[in-house]
Amino acid sequence: MAEGAKKAVVLLSGGLDSATAVAEAKAAGFDVYALTILYGQRHVVERDAARRVAKALGVTRYVEQSIDLRAFGASALTDEIAVPKDRSAEVMASGIPITYVPARNTVFLSLALAWAETLGAFDLFIGVNCVDYSGYPDCRPEYLRAFETLANLATRAGVEGTGRFVIHAPLLTMSKEQIITRGLELGVDFGLTHSCYDPTPEGLACGRCDACALRLAAFAGLGLTDPVRYQ
Repeated sequence: MAEGAKKAVVLLSGGLDSATAVAEAKAAGFDVYALTILYGQRHVVERDAARRVAKALGVTRYVEQSIDLRAFGASALTDEIAVPKDRSAEVMASGIPITYVPARNTVFLSLALAWAETLGAFDLFIGVNCVDYSGYPDCRPEYLRAFETLANLATRAGVEGTGRFVIHAPLLTMSKEQIITRGLELGVDFGLTHSCYDPTPEGLACGRCDACALRLAAFAGLGLTDPVRYQ
């Protein structure tokens, strides 16, 4: 822990974006408290990736929190619904996909906010972006501004004025190529990460879901080879 450094809670899924968000928080001088949410997702290989990333980036503390959103279902990530494959960029950009998990980022940020308040931390980082966001409504800048307002209305710290919560989304307006470039500049080992929505039982990425398609296209666009293993 850096002496005098401020604390930040960073949501870490184990994916490319969240790993870069952790690195951004560290580069900004924060002591990083990384939070991984196990929400009943089918691709639990994410958990192992998050653990690898947290260790490699040297976070101050790493916590896993479980909440089972399978009880609600209604998403290809938490229910027995086929994950869409081989979709074009145009199709991915239209509408909200079935891989959307209802209110997921609101649930995640609420848990991050609860932990931050107990830590005396006022900075929360989330690795969303609104360029390659595949239609998810809780990855938009207006959503993040609204949650920040909520955070300062709904907490003791906010009401008593002991600090003001800030939601940081350092990747918000970056393309996937720009995120990869920035992550490499910050020393992120993307071989430790996992993005696939529908990995094999052995943990291999499918290469055909929306997350894989966006990731593969970005590495290819940079003239690089994605270091993770594909089916």
